[in-house]
Amino acid sequence: MARTALVTGASGFVGSAVARKLVERGWTVKLLARPSSIRRNLEEIDAEVVHGDLRDPQSYAHALKGIDDVFHVAADYRLWVPDPSEMYRSNVDGSVALIRAAAAAGASRIVYTSSVAVLGLKGDGTVSNEDAPVTVSDMIGHYKRSKFLAEEAVRKATAEEGLPVVIVNPSTPIGPRDVKPTPTGRIVVQAANRQMPAYVDTGLNVAHVDDVAEGHLLAHAHGRVGERYILGGENLTLQQILAKIAELTGGRPPRIKLPTTAVLPIAFGAELAARIARGWEPFATVDGVRMARKKMFFSHEKASRELGYKARPAQQALADAIEWFRSAGMIR
Repeated sequence: MARTALVTGASGFVGSAVARKLVERGWTVKLLARPSSIRRNLEEIDAEVVHGDLRDPQSYAHALKGIDDVFHVAADYRLWVPDPSEMYRSNVDGSVALIRAAAAAGASRIVYTSSVAVLGLKGDGTVSNEDAPVTVSDMIGHYKRSKFLAEEAVRKATAEEGLPVVIVNPSTPIGPRDVKPTPTGRIVVQAANRQMPAYVDTGLNVAHVDDVAEGHLLAHAHGRVGERYILGGENLTLQQILAKIAELTGGRPPRIKLPTTAVLPIAFGAELAARIARGWEPFATVDGVRMARKKMFFSHEKASRELGYKARPAQQALADAIEWFRSAGMIR
């Protein structure tokens, strides 16, 4: 008999990929989405859409009826937000309320999507893992801080209340159906459109979004309650990423390397313009520049060993992303 799962955040990038994997495997799937969510990803998934908001626990009570498992992927993922309190209400308060409600509704397994943003970093290119020491004071910006506090609260509730939660920490997902797009997706689009004449000396762990989605299902099947697992891919400098994008699009990679100190004033100006314009998101953010001071390199060895997780090369993730962005008219 097919299991029934509720997926939050299915209108988004990673959530839609998780929902598709579940449907492909024969699961009965419910999708929790806000009425204002972009519908493009939802329309392509054979599942029931239930309207609800993480900030309103009463709104998702109906969605939890009759479910066997929950994949809580939803999060407010923005590196700049005019009202940070909304982000904390969704990412921290909403996440804890949802996993408690899911457990009370009888969910036998809850996969909570955190982020590598909450993990410790040395910043010198050394690869980090799930056990790297870190505190909330290491978090740069409201997104990272909110996700750190959210994971801490989820781990505490799991341990103290016996909730059946497994945590996954995706790195930098890239691939098709990034409809917004995400901050990383914007980098791919801008680079493919020859709109990135320079770069800073930073690094990311690039993972195909479909591998990250598969990792969620593996965490459900094999993950240990209370444990967290990095769902990552290939560690690359930003220069290497831009070179691969140039190769895939027939362009030239930028050759000018800028120090972050030179980019910070631009980011300050972009944020000021966004506050004045209202409704416009800055193309560069102060928090994004500050994060770029450290290379965000990670190992997914634990997920490979315990879950059977596998990651394809970053080149494939970038190629699939570029193909989709081009079909969506985002790349000229």
